[in-house]
Amino acid sequence: MEFQINHTLGMNDCTPNISKTEQNFSHNGELSPVTYSVFIMPALFGIICLLGIIGNSLVICTVFKKSSPSSSVPDIFIINLSMVDLLFLLGMPFLIHQLLGNGAWQFGETMCTIITALDANSQFTSTYILTAMSIDRYLATVYPFTSTRFRKPAAAILTICVLWALSFLSITPVWMYAQLIPLPGGILGCGIQLPDPQRDIYWYTLYQFFLAFAIPFAVITVAYRRILIRMARSSQALTGQRCTRLRTKKVTRIAIAICLAFFVCWAPFHVLQLVQLAMHQPTLPFYYAYNVAISMGYANSCLNPFIYILLGQNFRRRIVVSVQPAGLGEDTSQNRLKSARGEASDFGQPLLHLVSVSAR
Repeated sequence: MEFQINHTLGMNDCTPNISKTEQNFSHNGELSPVTYSVFIMPALFGIICLLGIIGNSLVICTVFKKSSPSSSVPDIFIINLSMVDLLFLLGMPFLIHQLLGNGAWQFGETMCTIITALDANSQFTSTYILTAMSIDRYLATVYPFTSTRFRKPAAAILTICVLWALSFLSITPVWMYAQLIPLPGGILGCGIQLPDPQRDIYWYTLYQFFLAFAIPFAVITVAYRRILIRMARSSQALTGQRCTRLRTKKVTRIAIAICLAFFVCWAPFHVLQLVQLAMHQPTLPFYYAYNVAISMGYANSCLNPFIYILLGQNFRRRIVVSVQPAGLGEDTSQNRLKSARGEASDFGQPLLHLVSVSAR
């Protein structure tokens, strides 16, 4: 079996844009684009888009309706992470349209650049926010008293602004090289075309791997490891307090889930990126595996809200409060009062303190 691939379309592209799934394979008619790239992938992306928009919108509305000022630092991170995912998901219909059109882009070069930039921005900004949230949780857990001096809403907003600016700088190659690319059949596709694909693809892939995955994941792992050690020591020192042991168990479960979800969603994509560098000509199984990895990375944009809901008891209560009719104000006020006092929080603090698992 022989396959022909246009490397300029981004099989090793830094951003998992739709161009990755349109690799122009020719296989004597044995590989039908309708069965996968034009049917399965659009369906998967459509489900991800729908669930992600609903879930992230629910998260944003729920957090905005919570008025407790003592918890605004983690809320600022959660809201911005959901906004990043929501921005990307709102642009996903353009990618689905390109898939259904067999790779043809119908929206002009300006929209090509914008949608590709949203794609890349979701990876970098989400990963940066995830890392910042991990550091914030580390400071709040390991240094609960000394860190309160600089763990303020103003500092969190400033951090978010810096992370957004850093992300826009990180996707400079996207701004420079995202363009319309001629495809077989006289159609134009949207992707990233590097000046010298054979040479530039190496630094491009390694650039994304270290900046958007390896380094942040190392920081996140170290942060949560120290958090768990701290919680274990606190539990041993207070073995007579059942509440403390239960809280430690919850934190351990949430931290492990966060790290595993981040790794499971993004590790396959980045591993295949590196493997592709050593391959002369990708095979059909690699093509399918790569598309599955892209889908897993995209799925992370809709996965985060479900992690909050499934593992955050306080967050579930806040959702119920946010959708309650005005006539139930008494119960709502009582729930908010309990939350403000820190009662029944998974971390013994007023609000849900979860780190979302995203790295787009």
